[in-house]
Amino acid sequence: MSPPSILDEVASLLERLRSRRPLVHCLTNQVVKNFTANALLAIGAAPAMVEHPEEAAEFAAMADAVLVNLGTLDEGQMGAIRRALPSAQNARKPWVLDPVAVGPLGVRTRFAREILVFQPALIRGNASEIIALAGLAGRGRGVDSGDSAEGALEAARTLARATQGAVLVTGPVDYSTDGLTVTACSNGDALMTRVTGVGCAQGAIAAACAAVSDTPLQAATAAAVLMGIAGELAAAISRRPGSFQTALLDSLDALDGAAVRARGRLA
Repeated sequence: MSPPSILDEVASLLERLRSRRPLVHCLTNQVVKNFTANALLAIGAAPAMVEHPEEAAEFAAMADAVLVNLGTLDEGQMGAIRRALPSAQNARKPWVLDPVAVGPLGVRTRFAREILVFQPALIRGNASEIIALAGLAGRGRGVDSGDSAEGALEAARTLARATQGAVLVTGPVDYSTDGLTVTACSNGDALMTRVTGVGCAQGAIAAACAAVSDTPLQAATAAAVLMGIAGELAAAISRRPGSFQTALLDSLDALDGAAVRARGRLA
């Protein structure tokens, strides 16, 4: 499929997302909850943060998609996730795994590998996180990647085949794969790495996309394109991280099909 056709798919997905307003159950980290909720609202989805283990199981079946972000993982959240994912799987609701800091830290690495049995529709992470999640030796340092996105492609393919979903490897170029096809998105701006929560918000947007997409790969590609273009639009308005965060939300809200088709850079 040619890149213009893929961009048409992303534009159509954005239209469906805004029409259906999918409800995204966010089991995410404490640092980014407010920004994540606002990013989902800006793109056209509806956020919810339901964390009590019993309620998390109930709500996962009601929501249109579930986000699991391991950024500030603790025992309580692990319990909620362990209850939510079987519920989401039984209800056939897609879920997205953001394996923050997997690799250097043992508890979250073991836990992330444990929950892969519930087959995430999409995994979104930096190169070192994806390599470590696949059982290889990555060079991550906390949330920072020491590996290149290109170098994580084989690990990404392996994970996608194992989960029968898609993997989005983030970096200066974002790569999406379903284990066979690989799509590269070169949209984005360096300021996106200087604001806490941008990557986590992209994971939530990926969950919203998964709720309305035809395939997990389509959702992964859309999450890369939509956040990348919004980052470029925001950087054109603001070159400092404080105001960039606000501009990014405004740019997500302003996105439309014409911007996707005109500005998307795929290979």
